[in-house]
Amino acid sequence: MNTVSAVAALDGRPISDPAALVDVEVPVPELRPRDVLIDVQAVSVNPVDVKVRAGLDRQDTPKVLGWDAAGVVEAVGPAVQGLSVGDEVWYAGDLTRQGSNTRLQAVDERLVSRKPTSLSFAEAAALPLTTITAWEALFDRLGLEETSQGTLAVLAGAGGVGSIMIQLAKVRTQLRVLGSAGKAQSREWVESMGADAVIDHHDLLASVRAAAPDGVEYLFSPNTQGNVEAFAQVVRPFGAIVGIDDPSALDLMPLKSRSIAWHWEFMFTRSMFQTPDMAEQGNLLRRTADLVDAGRLRTTLNTTIDDFTAAGLREAHRLVESGRTVGKVVVTR
Repeated sequence: MNTVSAVAALDGRPISDPAALVDVEVPVPELRPRDVLIDVQAVSVNPVDVKVRAGLDRQDTPKVLGWDAAGVVEAVGPAVQGLSVGDEVWYAGDLTRQGSNTRLQAVDERLVSRKPTSLSFAEAAALPLTTITAWEALFDRLGLEETSQGTLAVLAGAGGVGSIMIQLAKVRTQLRVLGSAGKAQSREWVESMGADAVIDHHDLLASVRAAAPDGVEYLFSPNTQGNVEAFAQVVRPFGAIVGIDDPSALDLMPLKSRSIAWHWEFMFTRSMFQTPDMAEQGNLLRRTADLVDAGRLRTTLNTTIDDFTAAGLREAHRLVESGRTVGKVVVTR
């Protein structure tokens, strides 16, 4: 059986354990009709990687993580139409399949697009998962358009999703954008992403009221636990909130009297349920690539680890798990 090198998890041990992620050999994936086989050149580590790794029970088969990548098409399935061998691509993959922490990965072509020509593989790998999340949150969940006005509060503005959401909102709407940050480095980063004002998520009520005395129409939340009461006070009546986290309990009743809508965004929904519009993820990545190449969006890469081994990926997981990273962490080959 032909095999390929990969980095995998065998159980949910802490990242400080050298066996939390290990170098393994896995079978070369067999292609489904609409799959492309990608020679992975760079991957980004996201909170979902940390969450899945930490929650693993003992695995009989190594679990290859990774849901952000850029690489080169090595082969195509018989029903593939939009991509060819040799294309440089980017994508976020499918939570139900083996991930991108491998030399060769099979991905449905509908989730893939050609990467921006102006970005390196590392710069490109920083963007797909967070861009899809931000795009779907803004334009699918909140229903924003190019003519949309008002104020959007982006919490964790220096994080992966927040960094690209600020940019997308400024480029594709007429919204005023507030980005939250704590430390000085995060504030500088949020400003560099294009936020109109920086708010402090440690003192959300006071800082939002200072920047937007009448409140905000829209709010993005990657950390909902214990914050719904505050959200109800800063979001205007008939406003809307989109969340991406997994709170253990969620009481939305404080939002009712103000008729504030709540939306969930989960970027794996389309691939997980094979929805009829699954190709929209590839489409939005193509549109994003055009915006990047036109100089309207920039990469959110901030930390590069040139070590595509278990050791390098353990370090990337450690950084992301710390919760103190600014921008994205990428591991390159």
